[in-house]
Amino acid sequence: MNLQATLSMAFGATLATALTLTPNHADACGGFFCDSAQPVNQQAERIIFHQGDDGSVTAVIQIQYQGEAEEFAWMLPVAGTPEVAVSSNAAFTRLQAATNPSYLLNTRVEGNCSDGGGFFRGGATSDSAEGPAASADGGAAAPPVSVADRGSVGPYDYVNITIDPAIEDKYAVAAEWLQSSGYDVPDMGSDVITPYLDSGMNLLAFRLTKGNDAGAIRPVRLSFGPGLPSIPLRPTALATQPDMGIMVWVLGDTRAIPANYRHLELNEALINWLSPGANYDDVVTRAANEAGGQGFVTEHAGAAAPLAENIWFEWEESQWGGIVGTDWTNQEGQLVWQLSNFMQLDGVREALEEHLTVPPGIPEDQFFGCISCYIDSSTADIEGLDPAALVDQIQSGAIDPMTETRELFETATYSTRLYTTMSADEMTVDPMFDFNADLGDHSNQHTADRIIECSPSISQFEAPWRIELEDGGVIRGNGNIWPFDVDDAGMPANERIVRVGTEGTGEVVEDNTGAIAAALSSHNSTIPGPPDGGVCSVGGNTRGAAGFVLALMVGLVAIRRRRS
Repeated sequence: MNLQATLSMAFGATLATALTLTPNHADACGGFFCDSAQPVNQQAERIIFHQGDDGSVTAVIQIQYQGEAEEFAWMLPVAGTPEVAVSSNAAFTRLQAATNPSYLLNTRVEGNCSDGGGFFRGGATSDSAEGPAASADGGAAAPPVSVADRGSVGPYDYVNITIDPAIEDKYAVAAEWLQSSGYDVPDMGSDVITPYLDSGMNLLAFRLTKGNDAGAIRPVRLSFGPGLPSIPLRPTALATQPDMGIMVWVLGDTRAIPANYRHLELNEALINWLSPGANYDDVVTRAANEAGGQGFVTEHAGAAAPLAENIWFEWEESQWGGIVGTDWTNQEGQLVWQLSNFMQLDGVREALEEHLTVPPGIPEDQFFGCISCYIDSSTADIEGLDPAALVDQIQSGAIDPMTETRELFETATYSTRLYTTMSADEMTVDPMFDFNADLGDHSNQHTADRIIECSPSISQFEAPWRIELEDGGVIRGNGNIWPFDVDDAGMPANERIVRVGTEGTGEVVEDNTGAIAAALSSHNSTIPGPPDGGVCSVGGNTRGAAGFVLALMVGLVAIRRRRS
């Protein structure tokens, strides 16, 4: 099993996230230059946390897995017996697309360049049966393993077990019980899981039900009682890839903070504004490493409600309402045509596979990849199809998970998206998240101005340029090559590292504004201005004391404490 999937929710915690929308900026290119809005698309383990008004928590966890279906096993320690349901990968895909950091580079030209010699523009846009057998305790008074809950949801069987607190090696006992019950248990090691079990947590295990393949794997939704969100990372560390991305949306009354991790404020001069997707993850990785491997970047913080309609679109709501409200008797072909518009949602294809027969000689993937190619919309009757049963199955298996995720954002006041990368040796402290009512909004949209310094004797491609950041920093360069290498830039990846809490303004652990200003000044002095007495250009620009006004505001105040 790919243990990167084993991001466990400790302390029964949950919240949820929401971020502002990434703009679709598409200015026409009227010459050599284009303004370019480039979203960053991180590959990451993704989790949504939501905390309700009563302190109850919901976690939506995306499961990443590659391998044989019969070898799939997913385990996580949990507090008590959370309600278990499935969610949708499509919801995560849409949420991330709507909340990715975006870097908009506005370009203008100073002076006049020659007409020839090539062109200059921003880089390309860069954008995750029955339940198991009963415990074989033989009727003993104190069974080593007790079943707290079990059932089937979506493509999974699951079981939630409690281990006798008197047992020393609880994981060994749990693993033996699960294996005897038909669960393929990964070799996590007793030292990884036992501390969670020793603290009184249960072990929740999933397997694919018979007949499902790995392509049916879906996110899991867990509903807990009151608590704070936490991600036990130690199980993940056993098989994680180096610098694995971890993306968390936290929804609650106010902005979320990494309670026991550092708050990282990136040095935006190190990000490749010509193609930010090319090095953004590298900048975050280096920034996290500078904080001892335990820090999060806040990529967006703001109102939660605007994201809801990006998870489940209004046109989908309208179209689905029409499907549900129609009697499809004698127009079954039209129903199938309508349903094919929802094929991108988890559960739709699986439902159609159950209700439709693939025509002889047509490969299954080809048929379900283009149902309208083989079923005419005017077909009155399709053999074996029960229209009402098909619509009901898609409602519960595909539509409800999307609308339920949307409701998390509709019922929360505020959303925060946090991101980091971690390697196995850094996964020694389980990150927890709390709230701070005084922290300001943080936009995921970043803007800078690029000025091409032209001269009649050179082309625009040959001309030097300068990029003026929102905080006052200036970066000089030539051509379409970013001047800094993340690992050898001569300046840190963090502008500041801050220890944040639930009140106060936070403590700046490391302030690198002076070092960054000095590094930029040194670099900029090496880039000459345009020849032939061209326009006046900036040489060795530095950042003043007020130059690093961060887009990410850090301020902390006391918040209402939730019940433990």
